Amino acid sequence: MGIFRLVLKIAGLVLAAVVLYLAVTFGQVWWASRQTTSASASAIVVMGAAQYNGRPSPVLKARLDHAVELYQAGRAPMVIVTGGKQPGDRVTQGLTGFDYLRERGVPEHDIKVEVQGTNSYEELSAASLIIAQAQMPPTALLVSDPYHSLRISQIAEQVGLTPHLSSTDTASNLRALARETAAVAVGRVVGYRRLSAFA
Repeated sequence: MGIFRLVLKIAGLVLAAVVLYLAVTFGQVWWASRQTTSASASAIVVMGAAQYNGRPSPVLKARLDHAVELYQAGRAPMVIVTGGKQPGDRVTQGLTGFDYLRERGVPEHDIKVEVQGTNSYEELSAASLIIAQAQMPPTALLVSDPYHSLRISQIAEQVGLTPHLSSTDTASNLRALARETAAVAVGRVVGYRRLSAFA
């Protein structure tokens, strides 16, 4: 009976630790979602999102429009659009972003395209390489939805970038924040690169 009570006590302590870890992580995800910067960088990195045969989804459009604003404000001399194909796609997210930015006046020579990434880790790894190949300082303005901020900033640091957050003005609902909390909580333990293999 004593052993059973000990097991229950240990299980309770573990559960309490997990709940506390998740609560702290949620708070960090929420706090990061409210942060933005006025810093400049070597490149604006637009995280990929859904597209429909070359037409950006509302989420991707918001990210691209924000990137245009940052570029026109002189915050970075280069825009990197990221994202490969999802199952059933005929066009990559990166190419969709390239066409959209070019149509809105961003010079073609200032747009770099990443078309292989299927998750944030792959997209940011490729962006880091593009910046390095351009022989520019490894700084990046990361453009995504607010809830995504903490995870992509931590991934960016892991792939050698100094991240600055500049999210869209879209709202972050509780479901999105909870999902990100789980991704960050697991990613910190197993590593974001390993986690990306299951994305």
